[in-house]
Amino acid sequence: MPLRPHRSLPLATPAGVEVLTRILTQGPIPRVEIARRTGLSQAAVTKAVAPLIEAGFVTDQAAAHTEAENQLGIGRPVSPLTVVRNSVSVIGLKVTPTALIGVITDFTAGILTVRHQQLDDTTPDTVIERLTDLAKELIKTSEAATGPLIGIGVAVSGDVDAWHGVVRHSPLMGWRDVAVADLMAKRLKVPVVVTNDVRALTVAEHWFGVGVDADSFAVVTIGSGIGCGLYINGEVVSGAYGVSGELGHLPLAPGELVCTCGRRGCVETVASSDAILTRTRETTGRPDLDLAGAIKLAHEGDRHAREAFDRAGEVIGSALAAMVNLVGPELVVIAGEGVAEYDLYEERMRRAFGDHAFGAAAHCRLMLRSHTFDDWARGAAATVIRSYVRGEPPLQR
Repeated sequence: MPLRPHRSLPLATPAGVEVLTRILTQGPIPRVEIARRTGLSQAAVTKAVAPLIEAGFVTDQAAAHTEAENQLGIGRPVSPLTVVRNSVSVIGLKVTPTALIGVITDFTAGILTVRHQQLDDTTPDTVIERLTDLAKELIKTSEAATGPLIGIGVAVSGDVDAWHGVVRHSPLMGWRDVAVADLMAKRLKVPVVVTNDVRALTVAEHWFGVGVDADSFAVVTIGSGIGCGLYINGEVVSGAYGVSGELGHLPLAPGELVCTCGRRGCVETVASSDAILTRTRETTGRPDLDLAGAIKLAHEGDRHAREAFDRAGEVIGSALAAMVNLVGPELVVIAGEGVAEYDLYEERMRRAFGDHAFGAAAHCRLMLRSHTFDDWARGAAATVIRSYVRGEPPLQR
């Protein structure tokens, strides 16, 4: 499959990486402001920016003076720096047990194209083949409409070894030790980055979302699983073994409940969408009920359905308090497909959070932010962009 040449970034120093990161995540931004925020001299900023402008990754367009400014005799206008969005393109893929979602984005993770495919077989060989075919389709589209492709990001739930591109264990997919990156890269001849899906969403929020100006934040996703991504001390936390922020597997639920991970008492056994539905089916005696029906019953005031959501809210709130007490983020973004029923457990969740958050940790803001699966795929693309700018494997400059 023909591909346009991979574009290398002219970043020879850590200062160059820092400058481009500021332009990418906070632009348009003047040189003087980059210098202020990074501690670099304006001369160092100009030196780092010059090859990026020459190579077409960054543009430097002076803002026109207003008539009032001209009358005041104000000199040369400020020249804000901004990334050339179409200088590169990226593909992001999100894997779920029932669907594959693919997007093409520009250099700022702006979504240009979306593809959805149903999935009825989650065996690794089948999913890798389907992912590869979807990626090929998106590659053809990206070649026709956008800049050169720099890589493909794949987001999967569970324990993911991002460095080696291996899904160690994904209970939702039923996978163990699947070398996704190698299998896809050999077929596509394109660099592939594989990461935990919640961590990918956190990277997208850090670089291109609510986390751009935050010193620290967490993204908590609620749906078929309960996930948590952490941004602390200037980095999205990966963990020494590739595992971090596993809020859904804190042992805060009754010990007799068995989780999909094989352990007992995990938060997910009470608070996931599947757990809420299972509880509602049991207590109402309606085994044919689906999640939409359970939500409808709860909104209508059915006490059994309400009890299932109240129980979920209690455990989620306690888990949030435990996380905030441990790492102290200034903001928690609550996201995921499960936010559709957020109103059913919000009150109980906030009460439990307030009961268990220690001292000033209770001031941590809880923000609802709706996400679709397109946003999860965008997160996978954002991880590629971050690796590309930083020169990380498998996207070394």
